Amino acid sequence: MRLNTLKPADGARTERTRVGRGIGSGLGKTAGRGHKGQYARTGKGKVKPGFEGGQMPMQRRLPKIGFRSRMAKDTADVLLYKLEQLGTDSIDFAALRAAKLVPATAKQAKVVKKGEISRAITLTGILVTAGAKAAIEAAGGRVE
Repeated sequence: MRLNTLKPADGARTERTRVGRGIGSGLGKTAGRGHKGQYARTGKGKVKPGFEGGQMPMQRRLPKIGFRSRMAKDTADVLLYKLEQLGTDSIDFAALRAAKLVPATAKQAKVVKKGEISRAITLTGILVTAGAKAAIEAAGGRVE
């Protein structure tokens, strides 16, 4: 085998279809574009992304708020290992606000699993992720 004898496998590369080369080619006259219409025109077949033929396009029909959660700004995240540093065994939203773990603007809190917890605590009226709930219950605590 020599480098100058290498060639692609049979059928791996097909030749470009030449259109508009007479009736005998099978793609003569309209060159496979059909008759009239937007896609038969020269240079006019392409439309800008999102164009729906004059109908109000999807990106303008959807609300401007997008997919951002409206509750996210009202919910404060509390890390699991910071609950360990609180002195009390029973923790509610007021206790978190008193300990300054949540800002004054927050309307609710959510405990996120980061770090470990070794003592039993009781959470009341606070959102908890699945991982944080498992860690609290493994330490002997509970979530209400």
